[in-house]
Amino acid sequence: LKYPSLAKDVGISGIVYISFVINEKGNIENVRVIKSVHELLDREAKRVVEEMPSWKPGKQRGKTVKVEFNIPIKFTLLKENKK
Repeated sequence: LKYPSLAKDVGISGIVYISFVINEKGNIENVRVIKSVHELLDREAKRVVEEMPSWKPGKQRGKTVKVEFNIPIKFTLLKENKK
């Protein structure tokens, strides 16, 4: 995860909620933002999920199935100590 520098400069932070599906082969598909903070953070959160390695596919009654996930990605700015 790379905090977008423009978002950092103007102090944008928050939690982006991402939804995605793990298909029958374990690949990630249908990545989308379900709760936005700002376009810059949304784009980075989506990029990170899209670049994740393949997952182990879900199983139901012995067959592989698609599984939908929703995850939060938190962007937090730390306050710098100024002396």
